[in-house]
Amino acid sequence: MVKIFLGRLTVQNLVTIAIPTYNRAQSFLRDTITAALGQTWSNVEVIVGDNASTDMTAEVVGEFDDDRLRYVRHESNIGPNANFNHLLKIARGDWFLLFHDDDMIDEDFIEYCMAGLEPNIDCGFIRTGVRAIDGDGKILKERKNLPIGKSKEDFYLSWFRSKIGLYLCNTLYNTHKLQNIGGFHSPHNLLEDNFALARLLEKWAHIDLPEVKASYRYTYDQRTNNVPVLNWCEDFAELLEIVKFQCSKNKYEMVSIEGRRFFGQLCVRRANVIPSVRKKVIARIQVAYFFGLRTLRLPWKNRV
Repeated sequence: MVKIFLGRLTVQNLVTIAIPTYNRAQSFLRDTITAALGQTWSNVEVIVGDNASTDMTAEVVGEFDDDRLRYVRHESNIGPNANFNHLLKIARGDWFLLFHDDDMIDEDFIEYCMAGLEPNIDCGFIRTGVRAIDGDGKILKERKNLPIGKSKEDFYLSWFRSKIGLYLCNTLYNTHKLQNIGGFHSPHNLLEDNFALARLLEKWAHIDLPEVKASYRYTYDQRTNNVPVLNWCEDFAELLEIVKFQCSKNKYEMVSIEGRRFFGQLCVRRANVIPSVRKKVIARIQVAYFFGLRTLRLPWKNRV
C-alpha cells in the first residue's frame, strides 16, 4: 500500500524532482529536500519516495511547509529500483530528475537546463557537468560536460574516454520519453540509469550543457563492493551490446574496442576490492571472459 499526499500544483512547465530515500533522516535528507525546493526554477514538484524507512523520515519531510512537496511512503521495502520507477510513474512534470538523498544540485540547476532547451531538438535528456563531494560537502573533483561531438557515437566515446560523467544528479530526463522506454531497468539493476540513457539515445536526441551544476556524494557505496562481480560483468556486457547496435559502420569497431576496455576496467576495480585472494582471482577471470584477456594485465590493486 502506498500513501500519497498531494500539494496544489499546476502541470504547465512542471519539473519533477524525485527523491528516493531509505533511513537518511539523520544525514542528508533535509539538505536534499532544501536544495530541491530552493531551485530558482520555482515550478517544480518534489516527491519524496520513502522506501519503508524505520527512522524519522516522515517527521523530517513534515518540517517543510511547501505545497510543492509530496510524500509517498511504501508500507514495505520494495527495493531501490522499484522505488525509482514508482516515482517516475506518479511524476506529473514534463521533466524528471531522480535525485538521490545524498546528492546535491546547485540552486540554478533546473533553470540552467531549461534555458538550454532548443526548440528544434526532440530531446530525451539534458546533462550538465558534475562534481564529486565528500560527506562534509567538500569538493573532491569536478568535470565540465565537454563531449567530443554531438552524435551518439561521440557521446559514448566521450564517456569511455572520461570526458563526461554520467550520474543521475546531473541528468534531467524527458518524463514521457523515459516512461515510454520503461523507466529504469538493467539485467541486475546495477546500471539502470546508464541503460535508460542508451535506450533514450536509440530514439531521441540529447542536449549537453558544459557548466558544473550538480554534485554526487563520493562514497563508493556498499552495493558497488558487495554485489558479485559476475553481475556487474553481465550488466556492462549487455549495455555494450545496446551501445554497439546504435553505432554507424565507421564507428562500430572503435566504440566496441573502447567500450570493452572501459567496462573491463570498471569491473576490474570491483574485483580488486575482494579480500579473498582466491575469490579475487575467480572474479578477474570472469572479467577477462567478458572483456578480454588484456584485463588480466591491469593492476591487481586499485589506486587510491
